[in-house]
Amino acid sequence: MSNFTSGTSSLLANLLAFGASEVSGKATRLLVVVAISRTMDAESVGYAAAALALGEVLKSLTENGIGQRVIAAHKDDLEAVCCAAHRLFWGVCVTLSAVQMCLGVGLHYAGHMTVGALVGLMAIEYLFMPAGLVQVALAMREDRLKRVAVISAVQVSGANLITVALAFTWASPIVLILPRVLTAPIWLAAVRRLRPWKRSRKAAMAPIRPFLTYGLPVVGIELVKSLRLHADKIVVGALLGPKALGIYFLAFNAGLSLATSYCAALGIVLFPHLCQEADQLKALRRTAGLSIACILPFVLLQAIFAPYYVPLLLGAKWAHIAPTVSVLCFAALPLSIWTAVAASLRVSRRPKVEFGVTLILTIALILSAVISAPYGLGAMATAYVVTTTIILFAAALPHLTTASSSTSERFDPCLNLQSSCRVSTPPKR
Repeated sequence: MSNFTSGTSSLLANLLAFGASEVSGKATRLLVVVAISRTMDAESVGYAAAALALGEVLKSLTENGIGQRVIAAHKDDLEAVCCAAHRLFWGVCVTLSAVQMCLGVGLHYAGHMTVGALVGLMAIEYLFMPAGLVQVALAMREDRLKRVAVISAVQVSGANLITVALAFTWASPIVLILPRVLTAPIWLAAVRRLRPWKRSRKAAMAPIRPFLTYGLPVVGIELVKSLRLHADKIVVGALLGPKALGIYFLAFNAGLSLATSYCAALGIVLFPHLCQEADQLKALRRTAGLSIACILPFVLLQAIFAPYYVPLLLGAKWAHIAPTVSVLCFAALPLSIWTAVAASLRVSRRPKVEFGVTLILTIALILSAVISAPYGLGAMATAYVVTTTIILFAAALPHLTTASSSTSERFDPCLNLQSSCRVSTPPKR
C-alpha cells in the first residue's frame, strides 16, 4: 500500500510539474493567438501555419528514443551509453538542419517564397539542441523532472511573449518563427547548468545497434504522430488555400491546445515512472485512471465556456469558430488514455504496437480531413474527434483489460532486476 501511495504521489507530483510547465506555455500561447488574431489577417496566419506544420513534422525525428536509453541504462553502462547518445544526437540534429534548409530553398524556388524562408529559418534551432540533450536525459534519470519542466516553461513562455511583442509592432508571419530560434540558446545554457556532463575521450562508447533497434520504431511512431497532428493542416492548405488554413489553425490551436499540452507532459513523466514498476498492468490502469481524472474537469469547462471566451479573446470576427473549439476539446480524453498505454508499450519493448496504431490513426485522420473539408470547419472537427475516439479506445482497451504475455520483457537495460532500472536520486546536500 505504501508503494502504491508513494508511486502515485511521485507520478502526480511530476505530472503536475510538467503539466504546470505546459499550462504556462499554453497560457502564453493563448496570448499569441489573441495577438495574431487581432493584428494579422487569416492569409498571413496560414503561411506561418504551413511552415510550422512542415517544421514540426521534421522535428519529430529528434524524438528517436536515444534519450530514453540514457534514462533506462544500467549504472555500469551509463557513461558509454551517454557517449554514444551524444554522437547520435549531433548526427541527427545536423542532418535535420541541413535537410530543412534544403527544403526551404526548394519551396522558395517552387514559388512559395514566404513559406520557404520560414522553414529555412526554423532549421537553425536544431544546431542548439545536441549539446544539451544528454544533459536533459541524465536530469530526468535522476528524477529532476520538475527542474527540467521549469526550463521548458521558461523557454516556451519566453518565446511566446516575444511573439506577442513582435506581433503588435511587426505583423508578419516571421513573428511566429523567429522567437523559437532566439530562445534556443537560453534552453541550452539552462540544461547544461542543471546537469553538467562532458564527454570523456577515454570512455568507451556503447554499441550503436541497440539504439537503432529500439530507436527506429520510435522514430516511426513520432513521425507518424507528428503527421497525425499536422498533416491535416497541410491538407487544408493544399485544398483550400492559406486563408482557410489560417482560420483552421486558430480554431484547432484553441481547441486542441489543452489536449496536446497535457499529453506532452504525460508522455514525458510516464516513461521513467513506469520503468520502476514491477506490475505493468496495475501501474498502467492506475496511471490511465489518474490521467483522465486530472484532465476531465478542464475539458468540460473549456468546452462549455468556448462560446464566451473565443469572441472575447480573439475578437468578434472569430466568434463563428467557438462551436468548433468546443467539439475539439473532447479529443483530450482518448489522447490521454492512449498516451498512458503508449508509455507502457515502450517500457515493455513493444514500440511497434504503438507505431501500428499511430499509423492507422494518422491515415484515418488524413482521409477524414479530405472527405470532410468540403463541408466546413465544424464537419472537420467532428470527424477528427470521432475518428480519434473510436480508434484509440479500441486500441487501448485490450492493454487495459488483459496482461500481455510480453509484459515480463521489460526495456532491455532493466530485464533482470527492477532496481537496475530505478532512477537514482541526487545526493542531499
